[in-house]
Amino acid sequence: MNATLQDVKRISDIPRYWAKASPDAIALNEPDQKQTVSYGVLWAAVEAAVELLRNSGVQSGDRVMLVSENCAAQIALLFAASELQAWPVIVNARLSEREIDVIRAHCVPRVMLFTCAISSDARAHAERYHATLADIDPLGMVAITTANPAALAEPMEMANDVAAMIYTSGTTGTPKGVMMRHEGLLHFAKLSSASRNMVQGDVAHAVLPISHIFGLATVLLATMYAGASLYLQPRFTAEGTLQALAEGGLSILQGVPTMFTRLLTLINATGGKVSAPKLRYVYAGGAPLDPTLKRDVEACFGLPMHHGYGMTEYAGSLFITNFDRPRSDCSSGEIVPGAELRIVSEQGVDQLPGVPGELWVRGPGTMRGYYLAPEQTAQALLPGGWLNTGDIGRTDPDGALFIVGRTKDLIICSGFNVYPIEVESVINTFPGVRLSAVVGRPIENCNEEVVAFVETDDSGQFDQAALQAFLKTSLSPYKRPVAIVQIAVIPTTISGKLLKQSLKLLAVEAS
Repeated sequence: MNATLQDVKRISDIPRYWAKASPDAIALNEPDQKQTVSYGVLWAAVEAAVELLRNSGVQSGDRVMLVSENCAAQIALLFAASELQAWPVIVNARLSEREIDVIRAHCVPRVMLFTCAISSDARAHAERYHATLADIDPLGMVAITTANPAALAEPMEMANDVAAMIYTSGTTGTPKGVMMRHEGLLHFAKLSSASRNMVQGDVAHAVLPISHIFGLATVLLATMYAGASLYLQPRFTAEGTLQALAEGGLSILQGVPTMFTRLLTLINATGGKVSAPKLRYVYAGGAPLDPTLKRDVEACFGLPMHHGYGMTEYAGSLFITNFDRPRSDCSSGEIVPGAELRIVSEQGVDQLPGVPGELWVRGPGTMRGYYLAPEQTAQALLPGGWLNTGDIGRTDPDGALFIVGRTKDLIICSGFNVYPIEVESVINTFPGVRLSAVVGRPIENCNEEVVAFVETDDSGQFDQAALQAFLKTSLSPYKRPVAIVQIAVIPTTISGKLLKQSLKLLAVEAS
């Protein structure tokens, strides 16, 4: 079995293999749809989705924009695109109309697909784009747009190399399309599955969005590499996760720290007991891990809480705590096989162990680049194959990584990345706003919330309540400021750069 799996070349080869090896094994449990899907049935749905895409004009090298939330149809479409050597551009249906439009305009997909049976947000987007319903037997209805004649296919070499594209907010205010390679995703699926000692009988909770690298690589692909099954839920609720633990047979629970905080809050509010008879592995990623949260989760579940560090640009995790050597601290663990790390100073000189510096990494998981963004790609992909992560960290003598900070103004809100300039670019379009500056304000469990400072013009048109209403239609919930603070003059350097450190202090004081 392992030798055959090791020979896979495309991400769709994983479910194809298990459809032949164990066709009756459960691949997906979708309680919202009241269905379970075997690997054999899943592969039949992939083949039906291939026909849908082919008949809609999709060919090798095309981009296929998949606006969705976690469901069986989404997974079938993802693998179907891979079969056609097309690129699935995986987008969360909960993005605003503006955000969907920006991504569509940038990637110019041949078609757009919407998992409208499971997501009201996807259904609303489908209606706006005049998509028509189509059936992926036996997984239900999706909506698809007519083929876009302006979409140009990528060259064959690129079509073969790139497995999927996920957009991450860019420092220029425009989202960046990360081109993830088949080689990198397959390599990570193999090592991530092994790091959790996963076997066919395991059941992993799939509530993290598959449109996020954590959900795609760590949850979906790693679980399927082991031939295990996914318990699919389109959105996280603490109640739904506790029910899945008690009734869904979950053995693997993975999430961002905020998710575990909400779980603990509900558990404590209902008597402090949790039923998780098959749970054997707990993992937090997507944001730094707080020592108090780690302690409380371990006490609640009676299991070590594992941790890791990764990014979209490296197809998943670069560091993971070892299953057989759980740590008592909150480090990100040990470097994964095949990856290399340099910790460098501002001058590009390698730092000694224990001294913080910028993290540079390389290995098979490195992205091909940012789509249609050569300058940003050149800033991230350095000579010698090194990827500049933009993060600052240090290593212990045993090689464990500790994240110290970020070189960019990145805000991590509930495990999602928020780049201030994207939020600022939206606020700055609002009447009465002269200038805005967005910062992160620390809250519990190493999480952050978004705070916006606004300098108004002399028109007298600024209406804070109207701005909040405007942002609800323009930004995803996690990107919206929890507070908008009017300020007479936003402080800047002589060169005009925003003095955000001063604003961060003000944001803390304002709380």
